[in-house]
Amino acid sequence: MNEQITGTTAVDIATSVRELHERGVLRPGSSLPPVRELASRLGVNRNTAVAAYRQLAQAGLVVTRGRAGTMLVEHNSVAQEGYAADNVLRDVGTGNPDPTLIPDPTPVLASVAGRPVLYGEPVIDSSLAAWAREWISADLPADDFRITVTSGAVDAVERLLAQALMRDDAVALEDPCFLASIHTVRLGGYRAVPVPVDDEGMTVEGLQAALDGGVRAIICTPRAQNPTGARLSPERAAALRSVLAQHPYVLIIEDDHFSMLSAHAYESLISPQHRRFALLRSVSKFLGPDMCLAIAATDPETADRLAMRLSPGTTWVSHLLQRLAHGLLSDEDVQASIRSAGKHYAKRNAAFAEKLRDRGIAAHYSDGMNLWVELPKPAQVIADRLMRRGWLVRTGDGFSLTERDTPSHHLRLTVHDLSAADADQLVTDLAAAAQ
Repeated sequence: MNEQITGTTAVDIATSVRELHERGVLRPGSSLPPVRELASRLGVNRNTAVAAYRQLAQAGLVVTRGRAGTMLVEHNSVAQEGYAADNVLRDVGTGNPDPTLIPDPTPVLASVAGRPVLYGEPVIDSSLAAWAREWISADLPADDFRITVTSGAVDAVERLLAQALMRDDAVALEDPCFLASIHTVRLGGYRAVPVPVDDEGMTVEGLQAALDGGVRAIICTPRAQNPTGARLSPERAAALRSVLAQHPYVLIIEDDHFSMLSAHAYESLISPQHRRFALLRSVSKFLGPDMCLAIAATDPETADRLAMRLSPGTTWVSHLLQRLAHGLLSDEDVQASIRSAGKHYAKRNAAFAEKLRDRGIAAHYSDGMNLWVELPKPAQVIADRLMRRGWLVRTGDGFSLTERDTPSHHLRLTVHDLSAADADQLVTDLAAAAQ
């Protein structure tokens, strides 16, 4: 089958593989020839074959498994957030908020209808825009910014990258990384450049290397980093801003998804002198995933280009949804319930981490919805053993951007909604599986 791959340029070779896949000649799971072998057979430079495979990987068509080679993947096997469908196991890898802690929108719903909004009217609800500007201005060091409303943070990231980049441009991503960011960059045809994350966020050396490598955009989670829960320290943020001072036109996208739930101060990579930036705050973690709405605070030029990216498609987010979000977010009782929910997540995760440490398993909670657990054995081994005990967990392998010969030794657990008895049982089973 591999003998049918043709082409003399990277684009031609990638197109050939894609067409063979579409015709069913190359099936999901099929291995592609090693780079040197393919280059030799086609009579092209090795770098041409490397570029072709990179294009296919960025399109989500193939995956490279280190020494195991490159193979075609099934799109429906790509990891996504949320519950695993059709599974009888207790799922503790969902990344979901607790539904009992999501505010009831019913009291506000009756007040949001108002008059219909017609074509040509302002796309942002004025009350929401004013509230959002006040909310964000305290944390955004830039004075000159504009507010845009998008259908969630992932929608904003996709459009922000599209308005700033061309195919094969490099984007710096945290490693390990939020699943949606990995998919957005890959499927957009951009080149993901991993920047290691430690307890204080992106490393200075990693960001400097990415900038030296020519990245044109950076996606960063300043607090409640998913999956690790890391948050930027003031010292780390200052060091990263110093590195970025020489790159004022690199687009910085900060995804503050945990904003109103976090008890920690906001630290930013954006300095007052930086020219291209976007601070995103979605409402899905505290008003519910079905509230597909995010606030994007950007520099004026990015705002204009973002509006152009919105205009051919959705154009605007429903004003009914905007009014509902504003009604909830500006309500003092709802704000109090969100703060209470944030304390709940922190308390539950910290308590679970302490139970794990008592059993000799490295776990530390910093911030966020989930818990990042380090294991003495490969995570997939632990996951398989936990499945036999009735638990479905998510390993760190899917969050990794770096191709490694060694598997991940981490699990990302969503345990805040477990009862005390279930939490104790999971700790016991996890400790036994790690033996």
